[in-house]
Amino acid sequence: MFVRWSLAILSLLLSSGAAWAEERAGSQDSDEPPPPALPDSRSRWASLMSLEATTWTLLPRRTAVGDEGYLQVTPRWVLARPGVLHLGLGAPVRLRMWGGEAGAGLVRKEDWDTLSDWGQVVRILTVGGDAPNSLWMGALESYTLLSGHLVRRYNNRGNPNYHPAGAVVTGLMAPVYVEAFASDVLGARLMGTEVVLDAQHLLFGRPRNPLRYMLSLSAVHDWGKAGGPSAPMTLAHMDGTAILVRRANPEGGFELQATGGWGGRPGEGGAWGAVAGLGVESVSPTLDLRARLEGRLQRGGFRQGAFGPDYELARFQVAGPSALPQAEAPFPDGASVHGEVILSWDAVGLGTLGKRHLRLTLGAEGFNWGRVDVEGRLEAQVFQRNLSVAAGGMAMGMGQRGARYLVSSEARWRFLSGALYAVGQGGTLLFPTPEGTLRPGVFAAVGLGVDHVR
Repeated sequence: MFVRWSLAILSLLLSSGAAWAEERAGSQDSDEPPPPALPDSRSRWASLMSLEATTWTLLPRRTAVGDEGYLQVTPRWVLARPGVLHLGLGAPVRLRMWGGEAGAGLVRKEDWDTLSDWGQVVRILTVGGDAPNSLWMGALESYTLLSGHLVRRYNNRGNPNYHPAGAVVTGLMAPVYVEAFASDVLGARLMGTEVVLDAQHLLFGRPRNPLRYMLSLSAVHDWGKAGGPSAPMTLAHMDGTAILVRRANPEGGFELQATGGWGGRPGEGGAWGAVAGLGVESVSPTLDLRARLEGRLQRGGFRQGAFGPDYELARFQVAGPSALPQAEAPFPDGASVHGEVILSWDAVGLGTLGKRHLRLTLGAEGFNWGRVDVEGRLEAQVFQRNLSVAAGGMAMGMGQRGARYLVSSEARWRFLSGALYAVGQGGTLLFPTPEGTLRPGVFAAVGLGVDHVR
């Protein structure tokens, strides 16, 4: 009966004649579909509007609460002028169809019960164009702070009941480059910055090839006062980077980098770590490849990349046998090897992230005491980009008791000249509880969307 009701509502929404268009969130690994392209004009404003409606079913496990079903309606509106402003607004509103605790309201309260949750209304905001001087706001779905030795592949919405908007600000005043971020612009959570110094410029004047030899200092603090209380934590790291090989041409370029660094937890003696490695970046009109391989040491509970893809769950309960929050959990002394690959390919030519035939992001770290962490996502566009499919997963603490696994997938198919599309989603979730544990669940969604660009 619910299926018939949902289809009827979907039909009503899609036949109402509203002109809507789809907006892709501006984060590194967004699960948004590729939208119709905005008009390529730097002399006038462009806008998109969209409306998407799906049935969204949540199947909690290991709990007395039964299944919950919702009609999820997601309106979006985008206003853009290249180099000036890009503003996207909209958020999913889940209207309860069945299930839930006694007395549950029409709208799922966990999506809107804190000030930080209202940040999800801002899907993307950019001011002034691209780096090195820029302001960006939205979901940090796979954010890395420059060197990546403190914040790497971080997802500020890894907790499915916490929907903040993050912000990233960059600035260049040679010989200094600065990037600062906040994971939640409406709450006291993760805040950090990294300052990069062009050593060659400082010592010998402005070089022909800037940023070839760099020294950097980064620091990140978690206030632990939004998205559920947790113990505060502060980390700092120093790095040196040298570009060993740099080849540039009108169609792309190649770089080979060497990096070394040291970090720790200020105020906690004996908590430190060291890292050394190589990185490669290769860019052509159709291919963008970035890869890194590092050797790492960890001592006294410090680890590199502590603010990673799993952090919004680990801040309540780490993967592994300890079942403690990350700020308090012990981390064995040892060594590890970390590798990362980010590959984008397009048969026509690389454009925006939403217009690429293939995109792969994969990070893995193996420790000499038996633990392995892996996280990645694969996206593909086929059949003249009318079909978009994506699959992602995370496995933390493999090889130990209490390992954590999460998976998700999505498919979107555009038809009727691309104006109408069908969507299907599914995956697993972990919900933090008031007791500090994580409650597993499964979600599934299916529906339709319509969009318009002008």
